[in-house]
This record gives sequence, C-alpha cells and structure tokens, in this order.
Amino acid sequence: MLKKLILKNIIPIIAIFSFTVFVSWLLHDPVKDLTVSLPGLDNRPDSISGKREKVKIGEDFESFSTETSELTDSWTRFRGADFDNIKKNSVKLISKFGNEGPKIRWSVELGEGHAAPVIYNGKVYLLDYVEDKKSDVLRCFSLESGKELWQRGYKIHVKRNHGMSRTVPAITENYIVTIGPMGHVMCSNPKNGDFLWGINLEKDYAAEIPFWYTGQCPLIDNDTAIFAPGGKSLMIGVDCATGEIVWETPNPDKWQMSHSSIMPMEFEGKKMYVYAAIGGICGISAEGDDKGQLLWKTTEFAPSVVAPSPLILNNGKILLTAGYGAGAILVQLIRQKSDRQKTNNTFSVKTLEKYKPKKGIASEQQTPILFNKHIFTILPKDAGSKRNQLVCSSIDDCTKILWTSGKTDRFGLGPYIIADGKFFILKDDGTLTIAKASTTKFTVLDKKRVFEGQDAWGPIAIADGYLLMRDSKKMVCIDIRR
Repeated sequence: MLKKLILKNIIPIIAIFSFTVFVSWLLHDPVKDLTVSLPGLDNRPDSISGKREKVKIGEDFESFSTETSELTDSWTRFRGADFDNIKKNSVKLISKFGNEGPKIRWSVELGEGHAAPVIYNGKVYLLDYVEDKKSDVLRCFSLESGKELWQRGYKIHVKRNHGMSRTVPAITENYIVTIGPMGHVMCSNPKNGDFLWGINLEKDYAAEIPFWYTGQCPLIDNDTAIFAPGGKSLMIGVDCATGEIVWETPNPDKWQMSHSSIMPMEFEGKKMYVYAAIGGICGISAEGDDKGQLLWKTTEFAPSVVAPSPLILNNGKILLTAGYGAGAILVQLIRQKSDRQKTNNTFSVKTLEKYKPKKGIASEQQTPILFNKHIFTILPKDAGSKRNQLVCSSIDDCTKILWTSGKTDRFGLGPYIIADGKFFILKDDGTLTIAKASTTKFTVLDKKRVFEGQDAWGPIAIADGYLLMRDSKKMVCIDIRR
C-alpha cells in the first residue's frame, strides 16, 4: 500500500520536473554571451587574417655608406646564372680549411628567416625582415668588408612561422626584383637603391600566400620580371622598366602559389617557363606570339606542399620532388605534330616514373643538382635508412642510388652547391662540409662548424671566391680562395 502511494506522488513530480527542464532548454540561448570573432583579434598579421594592411611598397630608404669595388663576378639569382646551382669559371677554391679553420671575412645579424643573397660587382643584396621596424627591407652590403651601404623597404606585419623571409632576389645591371613573405614585389635600382615600382600579389591577383609564406624566387628574363601568383593569373610578365604587365596566363583551374620557383626550359626549339603550383605542373610559353600561353600541364603530381623547383633534365625530361611523403615524379614532354603543320606549340606530358621517397631521388626543401649526367640531392627525413644523406643517381634511372654520404654524414634540410669541382654542403647546425664532386663515391675533404647555427636552410651563394651562407639569424661571408 505504501509503495503504491509513493509511486502515485513521485510520478507527477518527475513529470513536472521533466517538463520544466524541457521548457528551460527550449528558452535558453547558448550563444547569448558570445561575441563575433573578427579578423585580426587573435593578433595575427592583417594580411593573413582577412584584413589587408595598407602597404606602401618601397616607401622607406636609408643610406649608410658608399664603397667602390673592383670585383666583377656575380651570383645573380636563385640557383645562379644558369639555374643549376653550379658556380662556373670560379677562381681556385680551397679543399681544406687549414689549421685556423674557415676564414670568416665578416658576419651580420639578420631577421629570422631563410632568405639568401645575390652578388653583383662586389655588392651583396638580401631581402631581410627587420623585426624592430616591422618591415621587409632590401639590404645592400659590400662583399669585401660586410659594411652595409643602404636599405630600401616597406612596413608589413609578419609573425614568425619557422622564420619569415625566404626568397632570393633576381638582379641585372639595372634592376633588382624581390618578393617579400606576404607577396609584395619590389623593383629597385641596384646601383643606388632607387625605388622603381611594386606589386601586391595578394591584393592585385588574389594570390593565396603559402602557409610558410612566400618562398618563390623572382626571375628576370630579358628585362621582364616573371612571377606565378596563382589566384587570378597563373603567371605574369612585368616590364622591369615601367612596372607594366606585358602578359598574363589565365588560371581557370584555380591553382595556387607554391614555395617552388619558376625554371626556364627549352625543348625542340621552344622556350618555356616550368612551374610546380599547388594543383599541378605546367609549362608557359616564354617567346613568340603565344608568350604567356599555357603549353602543357599535368596533375599527376600535386602535393599540398611543394618547395623544390623543377629540375630540367635532357630531352624534354623534368624531375619534380616534394616532402611530406610525396616523393618524386619524372615526366617527359612530347611535342605534337600534324600533317598540315609539322611544327606547332602543342605538347603532351607522359609520366615516366612516380615513386615514394624510399624508392629513389627525392628532396623536401632544396632543389637537386644535375652534374655530369648525374643527379645529386639530400634525401628527405622520410627516406628510410638513407634519410638526410647526400646521394647520387644516374640521370637514366632516378630510382637507382649509386652512392650515399653514409650514416655519419647527414645534412638535414641544408643547402649544397658545386664550385671548382667540389661540393660545399651546409648542415642544419652550421657545419660546412667540402667534398669531391664525384659520380663514383662520396669523399669528404674537410668539414668545420662555422657558427653555432640552427635551421641553416638558406641557399648558398659564391662569387669572387667568397661564400655566403646563413642560418636562421645570421649571414656569414667566408673567404674560400685557395
């Protein structure tokens, strides 16, 4: 009897409580205390948080000193004059550092990054990010003394993201062109730093800046600056004298800017620009009435991150590598011909090899070197037991490794260059190795720790027997003349 009485009273109470909870739930607004999240409130740079900064490219200039030089050698762009990372016609260079170690001529502190210099007639030019000024700054130094001569720059807020600056300028007698971390192009007079013109690739072309900022290095071809913004235009050509756009390549596939740089190529008499975008690989006409038009493309290799540039081999072959497990692809261009027109500008692309990094030549960051019909590269960290080792492969079979630097000589993501028949290889930590440039075996001649560095990834430049290299915060000039 008591049990029935309890149930008779509890059931209505439970029902009333449940109904009250249900009504309260219906009437409750769970977002009434939330505010709208506006771009920029998380302290990100405006240019990557949805609100573009008002940037006046080239607005700032400072002159510090003047200095003349009798030096005439040069290193004019990313991978050098011939785009192969080989210093030709070099003075005789050292094979060993000697008892006193590397001859450091001078050093200079830099903003955090991996941007590398060009060298022209005794002057060094580097696009730096100066944190105190919150500015991209083109800095000009004396190659012989390291004295800073002038700066040309503009204010832009950039946060650290495994460094900030990443690009190498392109220089000629009359023009030097740079691309900053947020896609700001600046053209100046290398003789005195005078500003000529600027382009904001993000604002003007709806370019999507890569996650680790702009890594694409500019190209100057016959006084035309070439860029691959993605967004509205896959590639553009700009008159260096006027800043006027002289041609544009449409981008119907909406391919995006990568960290890779444009490489020139000639195949069966046709000159073209080869670019690895986020979306695929393409060839753009570099001459004639069809200049700027798409000649061919392939989506067979389209990783989400691409840093190395296309390596142009022989007979229309192109090797492209990428990190994060992507591996590599080797493609062959084929020129199409018809009975009516024996020669035209239509090409097809055939995949010859496609493999993961454990299976052959691959690279995560640096572009491999083609030398004496062999390919040299530092394998990525996901290449198994050969990870981070310098390796050699025949041009005829990219999946066959002929030799490696071995387990005791691993170099991480560091750069390497060939000069005077020798490799100069920079390890992540600032150790510089000199080795024979041989296709038969790896032979170390000498190695020394040049500085207590970290993330020494910026490309090496050599001119007049001086080697310029950097880690994330310092650039060093070494006298390597024999």
